Amino acid sequence: MIDPRDLEIHPLERSETIPSAWYTDPGILDLEYQHIFRRTWQLAGRKSELTEQGSHIIATAGKEPIIVVRGKDGEIRAFYNVCRHRGGPLAIENGCSSMLQCKYHGWTYQLDGMLRGVPDFDRVELFDKKDYGLISVTLEEWEGLLFVALDEPIVPLAQMLAGISERIRNVGLGSLTFYKRITYDINCNWKVYVDNYLEGYHVPLVHPELFKMYDFNQYKTDTFEWYSLQHSPLRDDELLYSTQVKSGSTAEALYYFIFPNMMLNILPGRLQTNVIQPLGADRCRVIFDYYYEDITSEAGLKHIEEDIRFSDAVQAEDIEICELVQRGLNSSAYDRGRFSVKRENAVWHFQSLLKRSLSPSNAA
Repeated sequence: MIDPRDLEIHPLERSETIPSAWYTDPGILDLEYQHIFRRTWQLAGRKSELTEQGSHIIATAGKEPIIVVRGKDGEIRAFYNVCRHRGGPLAIENGCSSMLQCKYHGWTYQLDGMLRGVPDFDRVELFDKKDYGLISVTLEEWEGLLFVALDEPIVPLAQMLAGISERIRNVGLGSLTFYKRITYDINCNWKVYVDNYLEGYHVPLVHPELFKMYDFNQYKTDTFEWYSLQHSPLRDDELLYSTQVKSGSTAEALYYFIFPNMMLNILPGRLQTNVIQPLGADRCRVIFDYYYEDITSEAGLKHIEEDIRFSDAVQAEDIEICELVQRGLNSSAYDRGRFSVKRENAVWHFQSLLKRSLSPSNAA
């Protein structure tokens, strides 16, 4: 399905982009589910949502439904959100309960995943409840965020995120409070959205108001083993975020991309986490979670309202261009292009990680 020559990684200066078929072929997405999404860390939610015994959150990792729950022993565990009877869901929304009950036929599970109750199964032969507990999923925490891995991850979570905590220590993620989730369904391949996120090349044309925020001459992109960072000082006359700067700090925008589908967008007083979920070869869902320092005062709420309004406008611009790009990628006139060395090194870095992950030597 994949030509081995398309997996070759060349220096940025001589490299071509991945083939257009990688954005349009459902078979490629199936390979990505198997060799990328199942073997990388996927953001499932926030530890702060699981304060009580029995509190649980639902998430999606790749195309798998996940439930994360705090047990009676205080431990947080992750399972497939799939009943072992006939595949029904244990939860369809976040909540809190003393046990997990399938919403289809009522099978019940203890908070540690052990099967507890099976209605109307008294005449079933050769059935042992011990054999039908929930299937667990690897779970780890970082900076209050919960990540899951379906299969053996390519690298440990600490290695994937190495250096980020130190770089953002002054941001104080632990002091930020969740405020709101906003989702966008977009008619483009998930990688189109990631490619677009990873470069400021398009900002002057696509985002004129966003362009005014940055000192674009100092807009830089750094790449690391499993993530990249776009960063820029904010302009001195920019008011929306510079007014949130702590004394002694610099007004700066930090945009982290963590392979394969997560972003941390950090501005003074605010964090966005973004997760891009494939919905098909030509569709994806982008999930924005907003966190702020102040979600109670009149001034804080006014700032939040302005921030979300501005962010939503930027998203509308990105959605429009991404859907147009998807249309172009389906055209017979296009197969692959080249990279701007100055502006698209993070796109090249992301596509190189794609190739590494899909290479037969790594796709174990």
